[in-house]
Amino acid sequence: MILTLYEPFRHWSETGSVYILSDLHFADADCKQMDPGWVEPEEQVAIINKTVMKNDTFVCLGDVGNPAYVRQIRAGKKILLLGNHDKKKDYRELFDEIYDGPLFIAEKIVLSHEPVYGLPWCLNIHGHDHHNTEAYQEGCSHLNLATNVCSYSPVNLGKLIKEGILSDIKSIHRITIDRAAERAAARKKDKVSDAG
Repeated sequence: MILTLYEPFRHWSETGSVYILSDLHFADADCKQMDPGWVEPEEQVAIINKTVMKNDTFVCLGDVGNPAYVRQIRAGKKILLLGNHDKKKDYRELFDEIYDGPLFIAEKIVLSHEPVYGLPWCLNIHGHDHHNTEAYQEGCSHLNLATNVCSYSPVNLGKLIKEGILSDIKSIHRITIDRAAERAAARKKDKVSDAG
């Protein structure tokens, strides 16, 4: 069980691990133009099923492609955050849960299809950027899991957390307290300057 997750998402890890991957684009002909090394859907499913077992949860961060291949993924639970190429009606019967936008699953973790900016207090796990060249800014921490960027292999969320991916990220509470302390110190300094 990943206790870091907010209560509504802990059931994802009740029976196994949580694996995340984005931009599968199963049978999307344009992918070969974008990346000549793009693997065929059958190979993608084989790579996923080498890691994800029937008691695990598989989270797709959007842009699924041909729905027929989703049935072949053997995860016990399948979760989808809709991407810019997805229509909910195409996947209703294939995923246990479907979400329309960014999803805060823990105090310091937001899942999304496209990168999210301006949140220095969390890790944004996303896809969408197939070249991993997105210019990240404003202190945000990003993990791009577009399938061709991460060798078509789903990433284990619990393992990422245990390895300390969140350790350098200050919580929003810490940032708020630090800013208040800085303002108080500045006011005190101004009073001393005015008195002197």
